[in-house]
Amino acid sequence: MTQTLHPTLAAVTARVVERSTESRAEYLRRIEAATQAGPAREALACANLAHGFAAAEPTEKVALRGRVKPNLAIVSSYNDMLSAHQPYRDYPEALKKAVIRAGGIAQFAGGVPAMCDGITQGRDGMQLSLYSRDVIAMSTAIALSHDMFDGALMLGVCDKITPGLLMGALAFGHLPTVFVPAGPMTSGLPNSEKARIRQLYAEGKVGRDELLEAEAASYHSAGTCTFYGTANSNQLLMEVLGLHLPGSSFVNPGTPLREALTRAAGRRVTEMTPQGGDFTPIGHVVDEKAIVNACVALLASGGSTNHTMHLVAIARSAGIALTWDDLSDLSAVVPLLSRMYPNGEADVNHFHAAGGIGFLVRTLLAAGLLHDDVRTIVGHGLWRYTQEPVLRGDELTWEDGATESLDLAVLRPADAPFSPDGGLRMLTGPLGRAVIKTSAVKPEHRLVTAPAVVFDDQHDFLEAFGHGRLDGRDFVAVIRYQGPAANGMPELHKLTPALGVLQDRGQKVAIVTDGRMSGASGKVPAAIHVTPEAALGGPLSRIQDGDVITVDADGGLLGLHVDHEVFTRRPITGRAPQGAEWAGTGRELFAAFRATVGTADTGASVFPGVTAPGQEVRLVQPV
Repeated sequence: MTQTLHPTLAAVTARVVERSTESRAEYLRRIEAATQAGPAREALACANLAHGFAAAEPTEKVALRGRVKPNLAIVSSYNDMLSAHQPYRDYPEALKKAVIRAGGIAQFAGGVPAMCDGITQGRDGMQLSLYSRDVIAMSTAIALSHDMFDGALMLGVCDKITPGLLMGALAFGHLPTVFVPAGPMTSGLPNSEKARIRQLYAEGKVGRDELLEAEAASYHSAGTCTFYGTANSNQLLMEVLGLHLPGSSFVNPGTPLREALTRAAGRRVTEMTPQGGDFTPIGHVVDEKAIVNACVALLASGGSTNHTMHLVAIARSAGIALTWDDLSDLSAVVPLLSRMYPNGEADVNHFHAAGGIGFLVRTLLAAGLLHDDVRTIVGHGLWRYTQEPVLRGDELTWEDGATESLDLAVLRPADAPFSPDGGLRMLTGPLGRAVIKTSAVKPEHRLVTAPAVVFDDQHDFLEAFGHGRLDGRDFVAVIRYQGPAANGMPELHKLTPALGVLQDRGQKVAIVTDGRMSGASGKVPAAIHVTPEAALGGPLSRIQDGDVITVDADGGLLGLHVDHEVFTRRPITGRAPQGAEWAGTGRELFAAFRATVGTADTGASVFPGVTAPGQEVRLVQPV
């Protein structure tokens, strides 16, 4: 389609391309060499190859001896503990049958771990959560390392799982790869009511039984949690990246359409292999334009703050240098087009019914805010993702999706947005750089100037709140030593209800932290991912109680009202957990990650990768 790009989109893309010239070229050379080498089935020694198909059915053994039929790897995050991943239990057999019908064969190549931030919230296990993304990437690489495959199917949904699978898949960028979603659970207790009960519990007005009843009514069945946090942001981004089948992200589990889409994914990846005739390696799908498209979709939908790290890490895995400045410049011109909890009362099912991703892509394309000129798993052009799947009898087809929003309270066109700019902003100042999610914060709460109250542990903050020591005064809560190198950068979402209580009482409150909040971060202004982090000697390590801090979401300022010379002469106070303090729940096994992990603005990864000029580089060990 003929398209006039928004000048900021064009400028940001051009500088990403220029910045990534050498690293992207090297990445493409690497995957081209792997493409030319092809799978090693024909070159493997007989004993090696026999190991590779020893457990296969007789007919599959015949096919695996040569390269006439493509062999697809299935990599899954299935477990029956997490609602989002439980539907994957039956996917491998369904996918194998679909691949066979399409003329290929498939093997379950490996599983990857999948932990839930919702379960580990406020617990020691949360300190492994961010590290798990890179473990998942490595697990994906191990699954594909046998060099038996012509393509891959990735099964994953939630927080670190999908980014990890994608990073691992990009290490095998020569393989055609399709991501297969499982869909959200049906709507349960409205998210606004769940938040209300949580806040009442924080105030001591309802007990644990009432709280548990509300949570169970919200998280009630198989499928992704329905609020618009990291998991559902993942699904939207995979579709806009062109790695899902169009319109497949938010179809509920267990429905005929969901099952038809799963079969179609197996068929499509078979067609994308060299033997299938429409060779489409994932390393060519995820290019600079696709990454910029993902950034725009994140901003326009008010998506998860976690993706300010994940998208940087994903881009690096494809030889692309993406920076927070790119996100910030895009955020200034990309309008906010959706309202899903926490920045609205609707959930992803309401968003999908209102027109969903198809309408979002359509209106952003029309505004020149997405690149149409990209490769996807279904062909050339992002316009294909304005279509939606329809099941007519047993036949799955794609038809034009919504041309206008079916619910303007949930989803709006680009020329009539909820806000003229995106739901994420970057803050800069004497304390470093930070990310803030503004889409759920009311305008009157976006500027806070108040004395600091400093904590080195989230539990100390909650104790102070519980004892009333934070009542009746304005403050900025500084929760430090929560960054990647300190303790794995756990989410601090447990703080939100307490801060919300104080804000509702009329206090001016904000939080500044080198840790993370949740993808569902809510109504209190939160300057998060502060870089450089306290554990690496960043300015937060010198903050004292009473220092006046400004958090200005609209102005992009993270300010400190202390004389610069006085501040820089201060000694470092506090520290990250040491030795046995950071042990138990498996944490001691991740000491190597803690010692080598990169900064938040470079993706918080243990993997070396392309770094843009001006991005933070880790220079010191944890204090």
